[in-house]
Amino acid sequence: MYLICGEALFDVFTASGDGPGNRLTLEAVAGGSPFNVAVGLSRLGVPAALLGGISNDSFGERLRQILSDEGVIDDYLVPFEAPTTLAMVALGADGSPRYSFRGEGCADRLLRETHLRPLADDIGAIHVGSYSMVVPPIADTLHALVSRESHRRLISMDPNVRPTVEPKLPRWRERVEAFARHAHLIKASDEDLALLYPGEAPERIAQGWLKDRCELVVLTRGSKGAQLFSRRHGQFHAAARPTVVRDTVGAGDTFQAALLAYLHEQGVRTAAALAELGRDQLESMLGFAVQAAAVTCSRTGPDLPCRYEIDWPASQQCL
Repeated sequence: MYLICGEALFDVFTASGDGPGNRLTLEAVAGGSPFNVAVGLSRLGVPAALLGGISNDSFGERLRQILSDEGVIDDYLVPFEAPTTLAMVALGADGSPRYSFRGEGCADRLLRETHLRPLADDIGAIHVGSYSMVVPPIADTLHALVSRESHRRLISMDPNVRPTVEPKLPRWRERVEAFARHAHLIKASDEDLALLYPGEAPERIAQGWLKDRCELVVLTRGSKGAQLFSRRHGQFHAAARPTVVRDTVGAGDTFQAALLAYLHEQGVRTAAALAELGRDQLESMLGFAVQAAAVTCSRTGPDLPCRYEIDWPASQQCL
């Protein structure tokens, strides 16, 4: 089982259609990168649990209900008498989202190391990502967790940089590098790297991460597809799948969930097993993740696919 760590919140979109001049119609959709990854794994048939702070307000109760409906285990959620974060989302002309967060003092940020419970033996891997790696106190809590567990459990990381939450990019770089030293699999987008390391070649950054414990680095590049860097097999590329893009909200989280789902079905539970994957397996994993992300891009909002919706040759199915 995967333990996905970080925020659960609501993305708030401006609904389409005209209304009275003094009214703005909003639509709230459950989200947050870690929340999406946990839901995405469950929809792909992989057991997942979410670790983080959750509000006791009506939004938090709704988030818990959605997790239950999706089959995500909530045993590692910690309730707080604090509000649920709301992320205001505007879509660019290319369907890419722009976020503005209302989250200071909210429940998803309040997790401390004293709130951590012992991990069950069936948790084989831990995934961390997004602004929960940066904002205190949860950032320090999750860093302590991966520092403690990286010798016995597979660690996955996705920076998913959100400058509207923490505008200080040196803070982001420091925290990403601190987590990267314990990660065995790192997935990042080209937007992440442009923010964290402006002017630097993505290949150089990936190779730098591979010098620590990391075995695989995957870079997503939107319409340009994705690249994988392996300590053992070098680098290779998968082209993007043709699709009519509605928006790209949740595409990166879908890609991440698909990577982890593939590893689960291949029986990869340790860094050593990750290192032993063959080139054909890595190419299949990358292609599966690209295809899954394309499905999400064809829909509005973070509506991650179920396994049956992903068109993948039977000989290469990972589920």
